[in-house]
Amino acid sequence: MPFVEDQLTLLARGLDQIEPTDGLRKKLEASAKTGKPLRVKYGIDPTGIDVHLGHTVPLRKLRQFQELGHQAVLIIGNYTALVGDPSGRDETRARLTQEQVEKNAQDYLKQISKILDMSKTEVRPNGDWFGKFTFLDVLSLTSKITVQRILERDDFSKRFHSRPESIPIYLHECLYPLMQGHDSVEIHADIELGGSEQLFNLMMGRRLQDAAGQEPQVCVTLPILRGLDGVRRMGKSLGNYVGVGESADQQFGKTLSIPDDLMKEWFLLLTDRSVSEIETLVDSAKTHPMIAKKTLARDIVAFYYGADTATAAQANFEKQFGDKKDPDTIPEVSIPAAEATQPIGLLALLVKVGFCKSNSEARNKVTEGAVSIGPERTKITDWKATVTLADGLVVRLGSKKIVRVRVV
Repeated sequence: MPFVEDQLTLLARGLDQIEPTDGLRKKLEASAKTGKPLRVKYGIDPTGIDVHLGHTVPLRKLRQFQELGHQAVLIIGNYTALVGDPSGRDETRARLTQEQVEKNAQDYLKQISKILDMSKTEVRPNGDWFGKFTFLDVLSLTSKITVQRILERDDFSKRFHSRPESIPIYLHECLYPLMQGHDSVEIHADIELGGSEQLFNLMMGRRLQDAAGQEPQVCVTLPILRGLDGVRRMGKSLGNYVGVGESADQQFGKTLSIPDDLMKEWFLLLTDRSVSEIETLVDSAKTHPMIAKKTLARDIVAFYYGADTATAAQANFEKQFGDKKDPDTIPEVSIPAAEATQPIGLLALLVKVGFCKSNSEARNKVTEGAVSIGPERTKITDWKATVTLADGLVVRLGSKKIVRVRVV
């Protein structure tokens, strides 16, 4: 295990806050003195099925602790997900069923394995303990905090004082920080990682550990990653995300679409490049922004797919958008042979291959001149046109959407 100063230098990169301020140093010093690895906790609620780059910011930090020889403890919040984390929310989260949560959890672990060494990761579903709670246990847990303290948290305060009438705060939401804090008691966490909006929940862990006679954990928060629009936090519902499970070509292309002023943040939080390298790359006087952005896209793709695949993704992108040629790898859409016996309306085809959600949207795209088909890239601007479906037919919408039809 490296010296404490070396560990601090690596771990301090990209952090938002450490509470208490000297806590991380003290924990590392104690670990070095005793030879006992720190137990570093990060919890994720399987509320959806897509892990995106925003989720990976704390996961990458957890990986750093893991590579330094500490114990990564991943909490799968299969019970906290049933409550819904109110952090950063101005309304109540929609509640999921237990079946939805369990299915999502399996998908999450598969995607997270791209970031963490799962053979060295302790995975703990918090249903292991909350599933055994009695009503008396719930009473004991809720007695550890006052209503006044709960209402101090920013999310609840805004909702409580909203006008003309307050936005409801449901009682089950108040359980969430207590449950997250109790997770720390159960696994004897030394450090807990989370986004900057998670500080209240992380501090609850310190409070409950102290009440349980444990040494309180150190709370380490990280910035919230801004999405492709460069303004709002990355999220699937906002359509501004890059998914961990997306193809190399998709990851590369999406990364190139970010605003230039977002590059420094992404380099810092999503790559292992040194601060001096990053400063050179984002300085437009030293590096052209497109060269820097392609470097960033390669770094991201290489982390999940390897350097060779990242190089191929760049070549595909340049071939498609620079040389105006189709990429080597084209997504395919299967259409039953019975449906290919007669020509299909162009609008219906665009909906069938997933380019448009409705005929009206498809009509707008066609009249804009955004649709082309076949090896000659024939542009079709007549929305009444029909298309003969042949196996291998390539359909394009704009410069980014392309599929190959397979008649089966």
